[in-house]
Amino acid sequence: MKIPGPADALRDYSADSRILYTSALASVLGAVSALAAWALLEMIALFTNIFYFQKWSFVSRDPWEAGRHWWLVPMPVIGGLLVGLIARFLSPKVRGHGMPEAVENIVFNKGKVQPRVAVLKPVATAIAIGSGGPFGAEGPVIVTGGALGSIVGQLLPVSASERTVLMVAGASAGIAATFNCPMSATLLAVEILLFEWKPRSLVPVAIASVTAGAVRRLLLGPHSLLQMVPTGAPVYHSAMLGALALGVIAAFVAAGLSKAVHFFEQMFERLPIHWMWWPAIGGLVVGLGGLIFPEALGVGYSVIQQMISGEAAWKFLAGILIIKSLIWAFSLGSNTAGSILAPLLVIGGALGAAIGHLMPVMSPGAWVLVGMTSVLSAAIGAPLTSAMLALELTHNGGLMLPVLLSCVAAYAVSVLVMPRSMLTEGLSRRGLHLSREFGVDPLETILVAQAMHTSVFALPENATRKDAADWLSKMEARGSEAWSHWQRIFPLVDGEGHLTGVLTHTQMIAAARKEDLSCPLAVDANREPKTVSPFNTLRTCAMIMAESKLTSYPVVSADGKLLGVMTISDLLKGRSEEVHREGDRERVLRLRWPFGASAASAAIAATNPVAKAEDVPPPDQTGAAA
Repeated sequence: MKIPGPADALRDYSADSRILYTSALASVLGAVSALAAWALLEMIALFTNIFYFQKWSFVSRDPWEAGRHWWLVPMPVIGGLLVGLIARFLSPKVRGHGMPEAVENIVFNKGKVQPRVAVLKPVATAIAIGSGGPFGAEGPVIVTGGALGSIVGQLLPVSASERTVLMVAGASAGIAATFNCPMSATLLAVEILLFEWKPRSLVPVAIASVTAGAVRRLLLGPHSLLQMVPTGAPVYHSAMLGALALGVIAAFVAAGLSKAVHFFEQMFERLPIHWMWWPAIGGLVVGLGGLIFPEALGVGYSVIQQMISGEAAWKFLAGILIIKSLIWAFSLGSNTAGSILAPLLVIGGALGAAIGHLMPVMSPGAWVLVGMTSVLSAAIGAPLTSAMLALELTHNGGLMLPVLLSCVAAYAVSVLVMPRSMLTEGLSRRGLHLSREFGVDPLETILVAQAMHTSVFALPENATRKDAADWLSKMEARGSEAWSHWQRIFPLVDGEGHLTGVLTHTQMIAAARKEDLSCPLAVDANREPKTVSPFNTLRTCAMIMAESKLTSYPVVSADGKLLGVMTISDLLKGRSEEVHREGDRERVLRLRWPFGASAASAAIAATNPVAKAEDVPPPDQTGAAA
């Protein structure tokens, strides 16, 4: 008989030595993902030069630097057509903006990604952005890094959970290398990609992000992506109130952008043509928008830099808020290859710059930074990632208070006005449900000893089939009500209470109907039953039941004594406690008047001057409150 361990076997964490193995793999993935991110940025520069400057060059340029020409219109169309051809004939997985696809693979596909996606996705994205697409490079880098991690996890003998961790490690490393933000990349994994907070996943992801950040410094230098004068002056309370207001406005802007993207997605799905042509149609709108406002084309990092430096006029801001938002939402709805993070930062920065004229004065570019991170926080539901990204993008920690306040305010309002974030709306429309809330499993906080049945019908180990027959006759005499009893296993115990065997409900009935009723019941019993310890958590017990397909277990102590029986219905006690904890509202503290007199005492004394204080019963007896 298997005897479970004592209570000291319980631990805070479930991690084992495998965490070292996955961390070592993650460090290699971090370096490779950084190289992939660097290669993608180089390809974007190359295709931009080919499309708009007709040069074979890797010098980073923006499409709008080529000036306003008629051929700004066909370039995004050609790029969209190439993306459609790649998706149609090589892999449809190159479509989309990356992060929802990564979430789907992590949660619903056990971290499995086709290897060719690791190559085709960055190529398609480089073509889409290089031809003027108003997207960012970070989403495809997530897909590429995640695909690399998934490939490693598919080549090596690892569990589905470890494969998922490797996929997220590669994806986070790609973000860290793109934005030079290892801390934000780690937080992004926690808030969006991992769907758990465990050492087995957090440690490898953090190591991969740090490694990618270190390799990125070697390839692209240690400087921050955006240059900003450090904020040394104190942030006053009026500015904090302004940040709170901007966060609320940003939430509604993010909700509008999300609805616009999914509106255009539904519009494209109604078109009577093959989806291969959709990116080209989206490219036509991008080209027309670029002809009107060329700065709307491309990734837009230089546009953010202009706004932070205070070089953005009202016409410039209006072009971003209207033209950039429209062509981005339309082209993204066409399911071309691109990303949402950089465009959200650009649009949010323009929102902050515009509203900043009405806000209290802070340091130059401060309201741009607050706006861009709050819109990002509301759109993807990641306030901590967005706030930390502000610090790592600019190396300016003096604005952390207003940035954090605005991000949290935007997040709070967005969860009320947006049932789904921009990342999960598409999954929901495909019939996949995903919750973004995480907490301690209530089954992990209750022990078997607190939920088991202790009033158990047990038989002595020398019981015979005659005892089973007597039990059966009593059950039949009591009718159908007796058969609904919770107990479905019947333990056999010796004189000292030690468990020696178990009969199931079916075995008891079969033994009672056999001819030789003098035979010991032990012959029909399972002499090596599986048991659980009173110190097991309900979660552990649920996992044991799920693995064995058994729904009742005897509970025994370390020395083998029977303590009770645990059934599958007992597991619901943990969930019941959670329901009461979330729904029951009660007043715990009751206010009292000075010198210990309660409100009830004061009221009675006021209406009856003859009554003395000691004649009034205490509040816990009267039930009155202040």
